Formats: sequence, C-alpha cells, structure tokens
Amino acid sequence: MSHIKPLKLSAFALLVLAGCSATLQAQVSTSKEFITAPLAVVKKAPVSENELKRWSHLDLIKDSIPGMSVDKAYAELLQGKKGQKVIVGIVDSGVDIEHEDLQGMIWTNSKEIPGNGIDDDKNGFIDDVHGWNFLGDAVHENLELTRIVKKGDDGSAQYKEALAQYNEKYEEAQKDKEQVDFLLDVHNTIKKELNKTTYKLEDLSTITSADPKVLQSKKVMTQIFTNAGSTFDPESELKEYGDQVYDQLKYNLNKEFDGRKIVGDNPDDIKNTRYGNNIVFGPDKEKALHGTHVAGIIAQIRGNNLGGDGVANNVEILTVRAVPDGDEYDKDIALAIRYAVDNGAKVINGSFGKSFSPQKKWVYDAIKYAAKKDVLIVHAAGNDGYNIDETKNINYPNDSEDNVKEFADNVITIGAINKEYGETVVAGFSNFGKINVDVFAPGEEIYATIPNNKYKYLQGTSMASPNAAGVAALIRSYYPKLKASQVKHILMDSGVALPAKVVLGKGENPGEKPAAISSAESSKTAKMVNAYNALLMAEKMSKK
Repeated sequence: MSHIKPLKLSAFALLVLAGCSATLQAQVSTSKEFITAPLAVVKKAPVSENELKRWSHLDLIKDSIPGMSVDKAYAELLQGKKGQKVIVGIVDSGVDIEHEDLQGMIWTNSKEIPGNGIDDDKNGFIDDVHGWNFLGDAVHENLELTRIVKKGDDGSAQYKEALAQYNEKYEEAQKDKEQVDFLLDVHNTIKKELNKTTYKLEDLSTITSADPKVLQSKKVMTQIFTNAGSTFDPESELKEYGDQVYDQLKYNLNKEFDGRKIVGDNPDDIKNTRYGNNIVFGPDKEKALHGTHVAGIIAQIRGNNLGGDGVANNVEILTVRAVPDGDEYDKDIALAIRYAVDNGAKVINGSFGKSFSPQKKWVYDAIKYAAKKDVLIVHAAGNDGYNIDETKNINYPNDSEDNVKEFADNVITIGAINKEYGETVVAGFSNFGKINVDVFAPGEEIYATIPNNKYKYLQGTSMASPNAAGVAALIRSYYPKLKASQVKHILMDSGVALPAKVVLGKGENPGEKPAAISSAESSKTAKMVNAYNALLMAEKMSKK
C-alpha cells in the first residue's frame, strides 16, 4: 500500500518508548577520521523539545541520539566550502511550493514562459514551470489489489493472491472502523469533560468525575498518551486515523469507485502521455501534506528559526505529483521518473510503494533510464513491519525482477530508525530484509513542513527516505564528479553500525514484541546513514 498515509494510531498503541541502557556500542567518526572501532557512549538527559524537532541532525556520540551527524558535517566538513546546486525530484502527492520554509529551494524551468499556455521547451508539458502533476484533479484511488480484483478472475496467480489480500484488508478495515469509532467517542467524552478541544496528558489528571464512561475514557486516553509520546495530538491525529480508515472503505477498497476517470487518460497505455496539469500541489493543497513534508526534510531552510532544518542546503525541489491517496499507477511512476531525469534531477526521492505492480516493466525501464543518465533513486522500504525478501511481501517499485539480483545500481532502499539507540532502534513499522533493504535512516517523529506554512511530526519510511536523499544531495553538491552508484555505496558503506542485535517487525500478534535477532538480518549493511562519515568517504573517493 502507498506510504502516503501517516502511521495508524493503532501503531501508537503498540509503541513503547523504552529507555536506553547506560552505555551504547557504536561505530563513530571523530577528528575528521572515519573510525570503525566501537566506543562506549553514555546516555544523556531526555530529549528536549528543540532536540526532538531536529534529532535526525544530531550525533550519536555528542548527543547520544542516533541522528545522521548533519550538524557535525556542516560545522566541521562544509564550513567555507561552496557546493553546486543539485536538483532533487520529489515523486509524491504534490508539494506546497509556496511554503515559507521552502522559498528559494524550488526548481524553476527556465525554458518555460509562465502562464502563456504554450509548451515553450517542447517537452510535451505545457507551462511546466515547477514540475508536473500527472494526477490532474484526482486525489483518491483504489489500492492496486482492488483494481486487479475489479477486472475479474483471469485465472492468474496474481488475481488469486490479490483477492485473498483484498478480503483480508477489507475485514481488517471493518475492525479498524470499530476501533476508530470507539476512540473518537473516547476523545469526544474527554473533550466534553474538560471543555476544551486540545489537551495533554497532564490535563487528564484534573478529571474528577465519577461517571463510569468518563473514567473509562480517561483510562484509555491516558494509556494512548503514555505509549504515543509527548507530541501526540488527539484532535488532529485521531481525525487523521479516522480519515484513513474511512478513506480505505470509501475509496481504497471500494470496487465501485473509479478514481482515474477524472484524469482522462488510459492508464494501461504508456504511450498516452498528454495528461495532467502544472498545478504541482494538486486540486487541494492540504492533500499535498505528505509530499510537502518529504520536501521539507530535504530542503527546508537551515537556521531560519522556522520549523525544522533541511538536510541539504544546495538543492532545488522539482515536484512530480504522481502518488494519490491510495496506490499509484505504474504508468504515472514510470513517466514521473523520466520527467525528473529529463529535467536535470540528480537525486529522486520515492516515498511510496505497493504490493502489486501489473506493469512493473514500465517502471523497471524508467529506473534503467535513470541509471543511464546517472540519477540516484532513493526509495522507502515500506511500513508494514515485513521482511520484504519474502516473495509474498515484495514492495514495489524495486530494482530486481526476481527479488534477489539487482538489474541496476542506482536504487537505494531505506528502512526507518527511531531516536533511541539500542535493540529497539529499528522502527517497529519499518520493513526490513538483508537483500532488499540497503540501509536505515531516521523515520520516527520527524518534524517538517506541511501545506499552508505549517509544520508537523510524521513518521514512516517515507520520512527516512528523504533523510537519506538529503545526504545523497549533499554528496552530489560538494562532490559532483561522483556517480550515482558511487553515492549509493557511500551511503551504505559509511553508515554507523546498528547494535549487534535488533528487534525487527511488529510481531505475530498485536502488542507482541518480537525477540531481538542479529542486525545482519535487517539489511544489506546493518547500518544507519551518517552524513559526516559519508562526506569523509566522498572526499577520499573523489581524490581517487
């Protein structure tokens, strides 16, 4: 399923913010040297609100938080250096290019005259000044498995598997509806009792009512706050959870719904490319939340006291809207990748994915095209807590036709970690796999831009991917002679080691915590992206 949706609230209920042990083992860099020897790290005080907003930029040794050492890289390695601009393609739900914290960071097509209704650069896209919207006015979509089931039984194994998964997801969505209705009732009871819309954990302690329903609601909400953490906002996050569940039943799993009709193209014809428009945040700017957050992680202006900070300071965001609220079409993704490549992107971020890909060859061809043009594609591993090496759990798009051997060396797949180094550092929702996940990056409680000059914490491998893409953009800015495949392997090889043992996935049953296993099972590298180490390695490699 697409990564567009924020993580379900039910995932919060399974999230236990465990404390770190007194000492940590890590691979670190000090004194501008790439050091691989493990050192003991003393756990410091709890994370402050300011640290939380930018924890992915902090350093494991200095701050005892497994960030990417971005601040350290700027302070010690990039001072006084001048990099070149790097265009980063964001293939997503759209980006609010008018956001206050992205100004000066948006790509502009110099070959187009804005608003004249003419395809000045003759690339087939009229007035594509800041990118292209392949979805036009479409917002909601079916899941790919729903589309397969809708077409009827063709006797294929794909249909049988899609039908089985459809039935399972529909039943799960019905249970989720019961849960969200219950939680919304709990929330409304608390709001009425407190006579306020927004409240925190400490407000619950002021409730003195003896009403059994109020007491039960207080108990449930206290548990949710305790598990979800200090940034939990019941009003907005319960609404998001409710919207997600109801959208699943109304659009994603609704066999009667046709989300593509409004676009007007034939999604089964890759040669039919004249569709969409140039409004890169789509028909409803609020619905560009996911893509705007992704763009902010990479490019929000550093040090301006607004929101968080972006990883890369020399980037231009090129927006390609191709990911709806539901599953993306293979055709849109293939054309989006080609569009970004043709307009100069050197890094493309793909925070999306799905379980079925009927026209995967179109996407494979686009990936190969990007490889030929020396473009790195950074892709999110997915949020199901699955081992995606297993055939039943394949996450598309991928860079292997048999889920083992890569056909190109320009795709890097990113899993997610949280801010507490230890056996539980890999986020419980993150997919993993020693063959098909390359490396991990910060993806839990990431603070960044959302539409209309607002900011928000979101989590998912959707957030880990742009963190890694930001480091890739830094490398391509300051070491432009390095090839896409070299940048990929620098991100992998220079990473900080995960602990020897880690917990992977969510467990078989709700609330069950899997046992920690060797971190070698987590990914190809068993490492976390580190900007400081990556730039040191890029420096050495560029001299060769």
